[in-house]
Amino acid sequence: MPEGTFVIAGAGLAGAKAAETLREEGFTGRVLLIGDEVERPYERPPLSKGFLLDKEPREKAHVHEADWYDKHDVELRAGASVTAVDPGAHEVRLSTGEPVRYTKLLLATGASPRRLDVPGSKLQGIHYLRTMADAAALKQALAHGGRRVVVAGAGWIGLETAAAARAHGNDVTVIEPEPAPLHAAMGPELGGMFGDLHREHGVDLRLDQGVAGFWGAGQVSAVVTSGGAEVPADVVVVGIGVRPNSGIAEEAGLEVSDGVLVDQSLRTSDPDVFAAGDVANAYNPLLGRRIRVEHWANALNGGPAAARAMLGQDVVYDRIPYFFSDQYDLGMEMSGVAAPGEYDEVVYRGDAASREFVAFWLSGGRVVAGMNVNVWDVTGDVQALIRSGNQVDTGRLADPGVPLADLA
Repeated sequence: MPEGTFVIAGAGLAGAKAAETLREEGFTGRVLLIGDEVERPYERPPLSKGFLLDKEPREKAHVHEADWYDKHDVELRAGASVTAVDPGAHEVRLSTGEPVRYTKLLLATGASPRRLDVPGSKLQGIHYLRTMADAAALKQALAHGGRRVVVAGAGWIGLETAAAARAHGNDVTVIEPEPAPLHAAMGPELGGMFGDLHREHGVDLRLDQGVAGFWGAGQVSAVVTSGGAEVPADVVVVGIGVRPNSGIAEEAGLEVSDGVLVDQSLRTSDPDVFAAGDVANAYNPLLGRRIRVEHWANALNGGPAAARAMLGQDVVYDRIPYFFSDQYDLGMEMSGVAAPGEYDEVVYRGDAASREFVAFWLSGGRVVAGMNVNVWDVTGDVQALIRSGNQVDTGRLADPGVPLADLA
């Protein structure tokens, strides 16, 4: 068992679970967990789901109880960040100016929202959703209802915030440059289903157009689309994706390309530096290529995997990407990768019209992704089917009478 000081840069879910795993695995050295938010580590899904809907208290999002860090001798530095890494000296520098020597370093610095750089983008009333503070401010803006809300982007964050805004009684318009919601995540077939869902709940969905600018005198009052339309707005939510926070890694000379490049053990180009969560662009041996996954499950599982690798254990991180979402009366879980170009066929098991089904994306007769919609307890079977790499009979795949386990 190695000793020394293990530094974790980033106190989100990945960083907090890495610290927990180090102690569970018997590491007795110093663990320093550094996070730039004053909030102790928390999970992000509630920010656009239960917390934003005012169905869950703020405290439910926290990874650990407040006294967990002291009890487990984990030094939590909230409100600080790592500003520089010197791999040769095995040293990081904190935003406080303090240098800290490390034996092993984990970069779990996450990602930051992409910003709209258009006229009027500095007006008040334009929200981005990434932190607990962001969610609290947005919830306050939505909570009284009766407001005109415009959401830029029909990805997961955009659609979940649109659903929350409608639940609070607001008028909602969603503007999306792609031909369907979630087009980049799952293609037009299932993306179109989510579009229909939101229209049925009163959302004005405007596709094939982007945001060209904002109008307002200090406070936003309208959104200008790329087609020249002016959409009245009291509140704007921008959800157009994120960028990995890989700046300190790049400045340190580590290999970076759409995130910090890591191998199947989540080790960077420096043997004593690791990366996990949103910032890590990891080689996945199951997929046979690199992939950067921005979802909750990747932080939940990637942090512990990196911690074990830091301890010298033989780690192969080959998790299948997993995501879940709740919008109105629709709940879903998705496993795998189903971006356009990654599949050539979609097969449905169950009743797609009633939104109670499982959809499968196939490439060359093999299942590469699956999504269960209002159908539960099948994720394990779906992931086993993806992992098997078996060519499947699409007739049997579509037949609810054939157990998925038989196909895997």
